[in-house]
Amino acid sequence: MAESNPTLAELNDISQRLDRLLELCQRLAEENRSLRASQEQLAAERSNLLAKNEQARSRVEAMIARLRALENNA
Repeated sequence: MAESNPTLAELNDISQRLDRLLELCQRLAEENRSLRASQEQLAAERSNLLAKNEQARSRVEAMIARLRALENNA
């Protein structure tokens, strides 16, 4: 019977550590989901900004071409 108390205490300790580990895993899983959602949002924003940048570049190149054409006609 003397061994049952330390064994019971050890089991309780292991159980508490396991509970803390499970809570940590749940928090990490939620953080991971949140980070993945943020990453997807940032990737979409980046894609949108790249498209806008390309559109602006095309417009500037078109304006330069028109100016050169006007300069050559003058």
